[in-house]
Amino acid sequence: MKIKSVKETLFSAVKTVKEVDYKKIANDFVYGKPHGERRLGDLYIGNTGLYKHREWRGIKDTMYYFNNIWLYTYATMIGDIMKYGGPVTFIKGVWRYRWLGQTYLPVLHWYDRGLEGLRGPALRATAWHYRGMASETIYQFMTMLKADVSRSGGDQKLHDRIVGHDETVWGGIFYPYMDQLDHIPLQMIPYLVTCHVNNHTVLNYIDAVQGIGLPGDPCPMCQAECGLFIADDMPDYCPIVITSNEACDGSVATSILQDWMINKPLFAMPQPMQFDDKSLVKYCMREIEEAWQFIEKEMGVKFNWEELKRNLERQNKLQRFEWEKWDVAANTNYYPVNSVGQALYRIYYSQDGDRQIWHDMDKRVRKIMNYTVENQIETFPMTRHRVIAWSCAPIYYSNWTTWAYNCWGLNVVINMDSLMFDMEIRTDSYEHALEDMAIYHEWAPMRRMVVGGLQHVFELWENMEKFHCDMVIMYDQLHCKGMQGCHGLFEDEFRARDIHAIWIPHALPDKRTVPKSEIRSVINDYMTTVMQETPLDPSLVDFDDDMSW
Repeated sequence: MKIKSVKETLFSAVKTVKEVDYKKIANDFVYGKPHGERRLGDLYIGNTGLYKHREWRGIKDTMYYFNNIWLYTYATMIGDIMKYGGPVTFIKGVWRYRWLGQTYLPVLHWYDRGLEGLRGPALRATAWHYRGMASETIYQFMTMLKADVSRSGGDQKLHDRIVGHDETVWGGIFYPYMDQLDHIPLQMIPYLVTCHVNNHTVLNYIDAVQGIGLPGDPCPMCQAECGLFIADDMPDYCPIVITSNEACDGSVATSILQDWMINKPLFAMPQPMQFDDKSLVKYCMREIEEAWQFIEKEMGVKFNWEELKRNLERQNKLQRFEWEKWDVAANTNYYPVNSVGQALYRIYYSQDGDRQIWHDMDKRVRKIMNYTVENQIETFPMTRHRVIAWSCAPIYYSNWTTWAYNCWGLNVVINMDSLMFDMEIRTDSYEHALEDMAIYHEWAPMRRMVVGGLQHVFELWENMEKFHCDMVIMYDQLHCKGMQGCHGLFEDEFRARDIHAIWIPHALPDKRTVPKSEIRSVINDYMTTVMQETPLDPSLVDFDDDMSW
């Protein structure tokens, strides 16, 4: 019996060895496993959403990721820190400001989530968009730290030539003075970027402002921005401030609190809440001119038309390339930037204003895009549905679109925020430039297509047709009273037009209201029960990443 048992075991082992497809194993090692076999969820540690190890993408793409993304990003981050202030300034900032250490040290995890599953040109082009955002972010927070006079050693001369402003005050407002001063948004780096990188950091600021009595029902974005000042976690890097009413009246109360705590000369430049009215454009033009008068009086600088014109023309160059990208995304399968990279990069540079880094990154992405188009390389071959995402996105889970493609083949081709600044600005005369700047300023984030009137809210339909989308992701921001009132209108239109739409509830920066796992659950339920589809990667259907960054 023992001899027979040994023979059977040996026979079984030999049979198993013969059945092993070594050619496939070698092919998977060289090129990486095909999409349906990747099981990306198996890379996570337990239920944390953190990696045991990074994905094997085949020899070429893995080596590219390690050398040209992982090592390159850390090297350039160190280089940027050295260039814009030095390691001592950075270390002091990490020690002093909660948002800095908790966000920018684990920044490669942000890359990992956004680039998960990507191969070839899509991996490369998306990574360059991330690199542009990382570089501009480092420039801004290093400038804030270097000019921070609240710490010993702050550069007073640098401090005195920086204008601070709300993140929704477009950077182009300062174009006439860029040869004489700089501008750094107050909340862009300590709040908005941190949410995307580390969704835990901002919760402290929401709790801080509610701790002094502000109700919990206003927009948590406004609460978090105000909480930065309540928690005394904002550098003192500028002598004056320009504020805005952002996208809704919910920001007014927090702006008042910020004004008290900033305690500096302040100019309020609210955008009109209506659109398509020339009298309101004239009003906004006057607001911009009054802001310029305020800057000139307080900073001792002079208006420079040539400087304004030069910067506007540079920004127009960025916009023209954006139209080229949209054309490729809308009419081909060769667009090489994934949805999260496209959306974050677009909203960042269009709101931040012209910087050289955006031109450098566009040059690299253009080269990759031309290659994919010329060679007809299908960059997202597992696409089942072309999706348009509408309304305000959950900024604590911007990479859900990467997950949706890997798990279900939902390719988010375009995002509402990407379409807000869809215009060039004329530079043939002062009046034309100012008029177009006023319109651009009115189209601040979450404004034109959220509170800009029903005509603009319903621009969804024409953009859905333009980008050849067959499905809509409707963001349901639970604290946004304006868009909550449009819920029924959209439902009626979806039924009348026979459109598949998935409503995703969220609370902008506060992941505690709607966890990331709940967002995935909503999509999973719709895809299985309504669409009757099976996941491309079952390992991604159910996992808990609440503890991940």
